[in-house]
Amino acid sequence: MTNTYQIYLISDSTGETLDRIFIAIKAQFKNIDYKVHTCSFTRTENQILTILSEAEKNSNAIILYSIVDSNLAKYLAHISNEKKIPCFGVLGDLILSFSKLLNQKASHEPSGQYKLNDDYYKRIEAIQFTMNHDDGNLIKEIKKSDIVLLGVSRTSKTPTSIYLANKGFKTSNIPLINKNSIPKILKEDPKITCVVGLNTEPERLVDIRKNRMNSLKETENKTYVDLERIKKEVNEAKNTFKKYGWPIIDVTRKSVEETAASVIKIYEIYRQNG
Repeated sequence: MTNTYQIYLISDSTGETLDRIFIAIKAQFKNIDYKVHTCSFTRTENQILTILSEAEKNSNAIILYSIVDSNLAKYLAHISNEKKIPCFGVLGDLILSFSKLLNQKASHEPSGQYKLNDDYYKRIEAIQFTMNHDDGNLIKEIKKSDIVLLGVSRTSKTPTSIYLANKGFKTSNIPLINKNSIPKILKEDPKITCVVGLNTEPERLVDIRKNRMNSLKETENKTYVDLERIKKEVNEAKNTFKKYGWPIIDVTRKSVEETAASVIKIYEIYRQNG
């Protein structure tokens, strides 16, 4: 279709952030047909030449890119200009640029799925923070967290953290292996940030861990799925949470979304109490 715009999303990583930005853009324009070409992990000039050679075959091609390497980004912009293909970096005023290109005023409706505003970039920052602070990483920066999730292995800490990050909460998660798993800063000041303990029924945890081991084809670690040992882990976790006055959420029959909603309520109470 000649009226279909061919959108090339060029990223030097997974392209997820760029994809979200395009969703925000297209929500502002009605009755426009798009076909999206996702070009992730683009890190060489040869890759860019291949993509642009394909794009120039389409009269309605548009390039959106997110590339950290400034030289590679300049190369992309230069070659796109030579080939007369509209090309935009994600930090530009994309809505205004699209408005001019499509000859259509943006609706400026706040009901778009995502918006290029402070809240949007706050979510992106929270996602980056959360990924960097997964599974006990960067403990020294824990006070920068909005929320800290604690729990024994396979209590949905990581997926809940990622969901919270998409809501704009900088979230750290720490596995409870033993008493030494808790960072010193949290022991000294348990209320330095909003800390929430995640726990579950031992029997359910056995099933989850067995499924995990099967997926990894792991057969050696028998203690990981031993019911009596897991009961001890769960009870010790509960006692630890109570000792430091941290609220506990039983995730046994909760979806990630439900767990996250409960965490957010706890966070709101934490903020209200100063």
